[in-house]
Amino acid sequence: MVLYNVTVNIESVVEDEWLHWIKSIHIPKVMATGKFVESKIFKLLHDEGDGSATYSVQFFAASVKQVNEYLETYAPALVQAHMERYKNKHVAFRTLMEEV
Repeated sequence: MVLYNVTVNIESVVEDEWLHWIKSIHIPKVMATGKFVESKIFKLLHDEGDGSATYSVQFFAASVKQVNEYLETYAPALVQAHMERYKNKHVAFRTLMEEV
């Protein structure tokens, strides 16, 4: 099992709307690709004091091959949609981890 993790720091002024969008639109589109078997979303429990919140959006896949196929075929359009919608309101970084 591998974990494709997207950590997103989102400005508080759009946090509620972003959370609704990520759960109801973005995550279902990622899961509809068929490359992942499960998804989860977590909010980091800390107070940055900078007017933002941080989330870990997690997608679980059976193999690195599945994630790479997602990244090559589907991710560019989905990432672009996120970037356009929340331009200058977020920072995101991605990590790929293997269960040991």
